[in-house]
Amino acid sequence: VQLQASGGGLVQVGGSLRLSCAVSGRTISSSTTGWFRQAPGKEREFVAAMRGSDRSIFYSRSIKGRFTISRDNAKNTVDVQMNSLEPEDTAVYYCAVGSGRLIRSSATMPSSYDYWGQGTLVTVSS
Repeated sequence: VQLQASGGGLVQVGGSLRLSCAVSGRTISSSTTGWFRQAPGKEREFVAAMRGSDRSIFYSRSIKGRFTISRDNAKNTVDVQMNSLEPEDTAVYYCAVGSGRLIRSSATMPSSYDYWGQGTLVTVSS
């Protein structure tokens, strides 16, 4: 199983970015796919996840409705649209896949995921 995250970059405060995660070797419609981020000196933090079994979506309260997760079954990709970016959103963003039946409390935990991408850096400048 391989995950390839892309779409990171440098953006100004209030700007937008769209991250994409291409998954191979695992069907995302039967998996839970999550996005996490890790800022320098901090622990990996949950951002958003979509459960494969029923498309339930979970978001971190810290993103305050600014991010939207979506998936394309035909392409086997999962994206996160990030709007109204703030300096606090600066981090390396990782995508991951796990069981298709994760409940919310499990979907927010990095240990629940089996495979991870390499990460893509998002830098928000003020």
